[in-house]
Amino acid sequence: MEYEKIKQLMEDMGNSKLTAIDIDFPDGTKISMKKDVKQVITMAENLPVENLSTKKEENVETKEEKSERTLEEGNIVKSPMVGTFYLKPSPDREPYVQVGQRVKKGDVLCIIEAMKLMNEIESEFDGEIIEILVNDEEPVEYGKPLFIIK
Repeated sequence: MEYEKIKQLMEDMGNSKLTAIDIDFPDGTKISMKKDVKQVITMAENLPVENLSTKKEENVETKEEKSERTLEEGNIVKSPMVGTFYLKPSPDREPYVQVGQRVKKGDVLCIIEAMKLMNEIESEFDGEIIEILVNDEEPVEYGKPLFIIK
């Protein structure tokens, strides 16, 4: 068998979903190829089912109550990205804002770390911080409510 044909066969094998192949040609040539396949195994934490359902119900109630309260009480500042929420510029410093503090549009409220970049989140509203809806160092999703400002 020619070198170019063998090379093409190897490329085809590499691009296919096959993991092994054995070929016996009429001229007596034998080719055997095998790919190493890496498997990704994910493990889930074993938590009692009743605890999960209880926590889920509590979260649903809390979110509904918060959304009703925010409509009545003020403006919501939401996370513009996925990352880790930090209320302080560093662990040994004071928080950017506290409940009851007055803020102006453009004041820094917190930091969201995304891919090792610290992104300052500024207030979109003038007013008073009514509630901080996220704990320090908590992961946040895009659009998650962070603050209520009235």
